[in-house]
Amino acid sequence: MYRAALALKSGHQRLLNGLFLQHGRFGIVIQQRLQPTSSTGPTSQSATQTAIATRVVQEPFLNGSSSIYVEEMYKAWLKDPNSVHKSWDIFFRVSETAEPGHAYRSPTMPAPTIASYPSLSGRTPTTQAEIRSAVTSSDSLRDIEDHLSVQAIIRSYQIRGHYFAKLDPLEINVTNFDRHGAWLRVHQFSEKDMDRVFKLPNTTFIGGNESVLPLREILRRLENVYCRHIGVEYMFINNLEQCQWIRQKFETPGIMDLNVEKKKTLLARLTRSHKFEEFLAKKWSSEKRFGLEGCEVLIPSMKEVIDNSSVLGIDSIVMGMPHRGRLNVLANVCRKPLEQIFAQFNSLEPADEGSGDVKYHLGMSHERLNRKSNRNIKLALVANPSHLEAVDPVVQGKTRAEQFYLGDVQGKKVMSILLHGDAAFAGQGVVYETFHLSELPDYSTHGTVHIVVNNQIGFTTDPREARSSPYCTDVARVVNAPIFHVNADDPEAVVHVSKVAAEWRAKFGKDVVIDLVCYRRNGHNEIDEPMFTQPLMYTKIRSTTPAVHKYAKKLISENVVTEDYVKQLWEKYDNILTEAYKNTEKEVKMYNRDWLDSPWHGFFGTRPEHKCDPTGVDEETINHIGTKFSTPPPDPFKIHPGLKRILKARMEMVNNRQIDWALAEALAFGSLLKEGIHVRLSGQDVERGTFSHRHHVLHHQTMDKSTYRPLCHLYPDQAPYTVCNSSLSEYGVLGFELGFSMTNPNALVMWEAQFGDFNNTAQCIIDQFICSGQAKWVRQSGLVLLLPHGMEGMGPEHSSARPERFLQLCAVDSDEFPVIDDYFPLKQLHDMNMIVANCSTPANMFHILRRQIALPFRKPLVVFTPKSLLRHPQCKSGFDELLPGTEFRRLYPDETEPIKSNPSGVKRIILCTGKVYYELLKERQQRGLDDKVAIVRIEQLCPFPFDLLRDELSKYPDADLIWTQEEHKNQGYWSHVQPLIQTTLKHLNMESKNFNYAGRAVSASPATGNKHIHKKEIEKLFADSFSGL
Repeated sequence: MYRAALALKSGHQRLLNGLFLQHGRFGIVIQQRLQPTSSTGPTSQSATQTAIATRVVQEPFLNGSSSIYVEEMYKAWLKDPNSVHKSWDIFFRVSETAEPGHAYRSPTMPAPTIASYPSLSGRTPTTQAEIRSAVTSSDSLRDIEDHLSVQAIIRSYQIRGHYFAKLDPLEINVTNFDRHGAWLRVHQFSEKDMDRVFKLPNTTFIGGNESVLPLREILRRLENVYCRHIGVEYMFINNLEQCQWIRQKFETPGIMDLNVEKKKTLLARLTRSHKFEEFLAKKWSSEKRFGLEGCEVLIPSMKEVIDNSSVLGIDSIVMGMPHRGRLNVLANVCRKPLEQIFAQFNSLEPADEGSGDVKYHLGMSHERLNRKSNRNIKLALVANPSHLEAVDPVVQGKTRAEQFYLGDVQGKKVMSILLHGDAAFAGQGVVYETFHLSELPDYSTHGTVHIVVNNQIGFTTDPREARSSPYCTDVARVVNAPIFHVNADDPEAVVHVSKVAAEWRAKFGKDVVIDLVCYRRNGHNEIDEPMFTQPLMYTKIRSTTPAVHKYAKKLISENVVTEDYVKQLWEKYDNILTEAYKNTEKEVKMYNRDWLDSPWHGFFGTRPEHKCDPTGVDEETINHIGTKFSTPPPDPFKIHPGLKRILKARMEMVNNRQIDWALAEALAFGSLLKEGIHVRLSGQDVERGTFSHRHHVLHHQTMDKSTYRPLCHLYPDQAPYTVCNSSLSEYGVLGFELGFSMTNPNALVMWEAQFGDFNNTAQCIIDQFICSGQAKWVRQSGLVLLLPHGMEGMGPEHSSARPERFLQLCAVDSDEFPVIDDYFPLKQLHDMNMIVANCSTPANMFHILRRQIALPFRKPLVVFTPKSLLRHPQCKSGFDELLPGTEFRRLYPDETEPIKSNPSGVKRIILCTGKVYYELLKERQQRGLDDKVAIVRIEQLCPFPFDLLRDELSKYPDADLIWTQEEHKNQGYWSHVQPLIQTTLKHLNMESKNFNYAGRAVSASPATGNKHIHKKEIEKLFADSFSGL
């Protein structure tokens, strides 16, 4: 048995009941005996067995399966003491003279080395007695335990100190906890230990240049760092360098102190913030402005971030924020002319385009000199709707685009700042989506500074009802972003964390959060009554002195400034505000373009407004791109055998002067790249394509992370091509791509949904930004949405891209037939808020993508892309449809020979769009109606091709008219096209023409999940389309 080898010098004794005892230094070993002896009586047996059990319990680590291990270790030690770990060497040496069963004592710390225990003479102990004396010395063990306790205390402050920080300026949420008493109790310190000196570990900087401090001073410094007005939350970060950096920035003695000049600057900035709100409240007392009262320190915080970022090399900052404090930020951070801000209160008539937006939603772009760095810095505040946090991914996309076009691959020149409210930061899912883009290769902006205006209330909702987490900022922990909670009534603490945040972003290129714990002096807006729902809080608020008065009083007491200095400071800014107000009274008009957040200098006015550049391409370019796209990567790159077949089929099409959908995309992208146009395609699984048709990124089959992108190797001087799989997010990623598209008009930026109906997860971006952005904010975007669509029996979720919703968002007057002239197609596009199309041929897809860049303006484009048509044998186009002189066809007439040769014989016109055309074509042929039914495809649904439809209807005056769609009647295109077609008939004096609908009946669900029902619905669709012929 396992203890046998440890009892080499001991005798043995046989007991009754099959027990064999061996007495060793480590206790009594029990073994199975062969025969009982008669020398031991029952009484002695019982006593001995009790002793056995006691000794075994006293050797806890020598129980169970460790026996063989210890036995072998002991044998090895006997042969060579150096062959075992020093801890075992000590143990076996001590065991030579220890009482049996008492050699091992449970340690309070990792096993030390012999050299750690000097004897009284100062030399390292060598004899067994000296070793035992040194190891078991109560004084040395207590000293070690106390040092470890001090380290544990320091770590406790670093981990949990923020929970006890005095963060609430209202002192409502206060944690009363006797930390001093707790340390004495938990770590068995007494009051006399408070003046003992302890060596500081290398995981703290509270000592500064001192390596030892008394316990009392250690606790005092830890309290000042972690439990006063700053709560530093960072110990969840799994990076030692980053944790050490943060410790140094907060723990170093004196690091938070400001000199006199900085204190004066801080007072001036706080004064501007306070007086601005005070002035607006006085002049427009009944107007909503969502003022910053209660968190005026936001302005000094933002300016500190901007100042330090500018010093660290930043040239451009893109900002996003909610409504609260927006006007103050515009005035005192961006330095928007006060006259333009005040004009928004005077309800002046706009002198330019756009329907405008409320003043606290508007953005701007401005370049100004930063006085700290003495360098120009560009500041852009992105316009946003009332939908809180919706602007976050838009800001990130715009920031990433600026970095991309500047070649700023590390984010050293362009950065973003996002402002949040506490309730929205915790409650809105897009915050989480945006955070998860922060470190993805094609979406990272290399760190964002997040500032939360935490007024401890969401409209009327208490935090305890608004979130389940301790802090509103806990979402930031998912990306290991440090979180600096700070009492907003301590401006100097706010300035320090703002400085650290800017330095963190510059040093590590990662997100950081500043949590300004403040209050909201008024209700949700200035005319709201907060006492209805928060009577106790607002009773406290109304007796709370504004931060600027507290800080001014503090500086006066420190002899930094005088009362006269403060008074002059206030009067100076009052005079500035009054002068601007007087100037505003002279204004009679306002300009929406003054609030543009993404100006495109040099783009507008360089081309005729109603003329589109050609979209056709010469055959040499088509052949070159088609060949490159269809050629396998150079050796030794190994691709999948299935891809070899796909590439071979593509090459055959190129040789036959034909293209399918995948080739059409590649030719459109490649030809734009040749012309110097950056192309970016983003979305879930876009690199391969949801339906495995694209394959723009080829993967080496035996080597990880080795890829080949054919469209990146077309020409030596081509523009860059970016194709990137996104995270599984629609809201965040679509917002990101919208922001990217706002930066450069000469780029084709596309977002593709995995399935078209997934766009509804991003409905906020579509409704509030894409379809209405130009009307509200005079901001154009050429963003393209590719939405796979088609009723193919795949069930309710993977069928419809909900075209009815996009068409409803189009600003179309369906009651008036427009004036048709030579520029009508371009005028329509110019006046429309967005373009909606459903292409049925690869050639048309090619042209509509190129047209996005060829237009002299930018409009969002929504394309319902096919699924089954990707490989449909009839869905191919010839090179001749792509050559110079060809263009996007808004409507395809029926050009089949039987119809063209005898238009008077046509009995019915079927109008349709998309893939249903091919199904109708096949059904017409099977029914033998090729000469009696004309099938006309409307490719561009908005703007509607009134002119082309007029011409088609005029060809067949005696034919009745049917709109056929595969979608349900209350969905799809019917509700959009019906009044437009009727208006066209009215214009042609054909109101009496029989005009009907053929398709699925109304339904609450987009599609059936039953194959049998799906088949029956298609049969009825065909029957209705061709009935009566």
